[in-house]
Amino acid sequence: MSRADLSLQSCSIARAVAQVGDEWTIMILREMFLGSRRFDDFLRQTRMSSHLLSGRLKKLEALGVIRREKYSEHPPRSEYRLTAMGHDLWPVIIAFKQWGDRWLGDGDDAPVQIVHKGCGHVTHPQMTCPDCGQAMTAHDARAELTQSYENERQAARRHP
Repeated sequence: MSRADLSLQSCSIARAVAQVGDEWTIMILREMFLGSRRFDDFLRQTRMSSHLLSGRLKKLEALGVIRREKYSEHPPRSEYRLTAMGHDLWPVIIAFKQWGDRWLGDGDDAPVQIVHKGCGHVTHPQMTCPDCGQAMTAHDARAELTQSYENERQAARRHP
């Protein structure tokens, strides 16, 4: 299955992966959440090629995850800012960070700590139910598929 095929599926996870699921896009998002805004900063911190970075930034801009803002007229220079759509990817980046800290860390302190601006404490954000406020893990939830998505999955089983 190609990346283009993912974007055609009913599953929102598949469609999201098709748009923002590659490693370089995730690294750009990491940098944006760490405060990087300029092309040269992305180049230095991600160590990706300028061609690859340029392509990913254009894709993120076309998708509406980031926007370009001019900060200099002479010479013309722009920086990149997260949109509301981009800010909504924060839990994804935090989930990668926490998983990496737990399973891939070297035993030292995590290289990045998340500090809650409201109270100033180092925290480990977690998913909670918006209705009852209880913390949630995979064991605390179940997935219910729409009939159309269940039909799509059944068709895939019949035609591998």
